[in-house]
Amino acid sequence: MKYIIMILIVVGLAISDFVTGFIRGCITDRPRSAKMRKGGLNKLLEITVMVTVCGLEIGIEFLGAYYNAEKFSSIAGTLTAVGVFCYIVLMECVSILENYVACNPRAGWAKKIVKIFSDKLNDEEEQKHEDD
Repeated sequence: MKYIIMILIVVGLAISDFVTGFIRGCITDRPRSAKMRKGGLNKLLEITVMVTVCGLEIGIEFLGAYYNAEKFSSIAGTLTAVGVFCYIVLMECVSILENYVACNPRAGWAKKIVKIFSDKLNDEEEQKHEDD
């Protein structure tokens, strides 16, 4: 049941992000089908990753039972699934807030949150390009 709940949360956030992105495009008079298509495919990719991680957790638990390491495998599987889940949820929430801020520039509280996470993401992206 926990897997279904995690997947449903990710699906719900992906749909919400897609819808708020569409609304953002309509409000800013820049709806673009290419961007919507790319965004939709990214959402599908996130859902696929979450389903894969849930399957991985199940597999790790079965493997742990096979090797008499149930406790260790349970912890490893749970950390993997919860870590990926938290990352996807955080990214979706920030994206939804970005769409909100683009539609309502007076939302100062949301701007602050978006700025914090956007700065961190930009720093990580720059570091990644430097490493390449």
